[in-house]
Formats: sequence, C-alpha cells, structure tokens
Amino acid sequence: MIQRDLHGRVAYLLATGILRGDYAPETILPREAELMSSFGVSRTVLREALRTLTSKGLVESRPKVGTRVRPRHAWNLLDADLLDWYSQVAPPLSFALKLQEMREMVEPYAAELAARAHTSETLVALERAHAAMVSARTVDEWVRADLGFHLGILAACSNELLMPLGPLIGRTLEAQLLLNAKRAEVFNASLDEHSAVFDAIRQRDADGARRAMAELLGTTRRRIEG
Repeated sequence: MIQRDLHGRVAYLLATGILRGDYAPETILPREAELMSSFGVSRTVLREALRTLTSKGLVESRPKVGTRVRPRHAWNLLDADLLDWYSQVAPPLSFALKLQEMREMVEPYAAELAARAHTSETLVALERAHAAMVSARTVDEWVRADLGFHLGILAACSNELLMPLGPLIGRTLEAQLLLNAKRAEVFNASLDEHSAVFDAIRQRDADGARRAMAELLGTTRRRIEG
C-alpha cells in the first residue's frame, strides 16, 4: 500500500476524487498551478503523485493538452491500492455486490481445487485458521480468522495464478467479512458452513467442497442484500 507521505497523500486524494466522480472520465484535470495551490504542494510532489496515478491507469498526460482522466475500462482496479480506495468511495451496496460476484465466480472452484491439491503444509495452515474461528470470542478475532480461512483456501489451490488474488483483495475482503459478521444474528453464525467447507477440503471431497462454499457464499449474499 502507498505510504501516506506527501506525494502519497496527493495521489490518494486525486485518485479518490476520480473514483468518486469528481473528475469525470475523458476530462482534463485542472492545470498544475491550480492543483499545486489546492493541495499546497510543490510541482515535484504533484508530478510524482500523477506518475503514481498514471501507473494505475487512472490518468495519462499529453503534451500541450494536460493530464486527462482515462475511461473507466482503463482503470486498473486489480491494483491493491486502487481497489482499496475504490471501496472507500463507491456506493457501499453496489461495491459489496461486485465483490460478492467476484467471490462467487472464484471461491467455489478454489475450494474444489484446494480439496484436490492441498499439501500437508497448506492443510495445516487452513486447519489453524478454522480452529481460530472455532475459538473466536470477539468479532475482531472472528474476522481475522475468517480472512485467514479464505486466503488459506486460495493458497491450498497450489495454483500460482490464483494465489496472488488473496493479497490483492485481502483488505477489501476483510471489510466485507466484518460487515457480514455484524449483520448476522451472532458474529460466528456461519461457523457450521465454514466447517463444512473445511471438512470437505480435508477429506479431498472436491465436489462437496465446491457445493459447501457455494452455500456459504449464498448466505453471505443474502446478508448483503437483506
């Protein structure tokens, strides 16, 4: 995550402004002098911040034109910083459902893969996360364990293309898990459903793991929509 030093703070403020719609796609940002005055920073700091946003696909600079906000399809939302910032300014329900759609596409099949491909090492890590869920006594303990459980499943897939997804969505997933826990009757209301996923993975029941994860995510969707 970008540190909130001076250029990082300006990058964050500009990025969230773009993501929120303060600066519409295809429009030109205010001139450098105006931005420098608005943020109270030097030209060097501003340009460093703009380079950061360029690398994330939000803006592009053109000679004699200025810095243009790129169209939405060009934004690299599969960037950990950008995804986190977007989650802070997007309509909460809309963002939660988009993240949920992503989870529903990935996690049932990740659970299936984990059942087939887990090693003794990844199973131990998953077992520890599940045990932490069982012993959780507070919402915070539960959410940390729940996040570890879902990230552990991605790690247990033994698929190098899936494993980076965990660190990418970790911060936004943790926020969603916290919201779900608070909306449940009790914070650990879904423990049995998580246990069903874990048991199927441990027993190498690939179909069972996929079905159990789909059922768990179905409960999550109902809480979001409810």
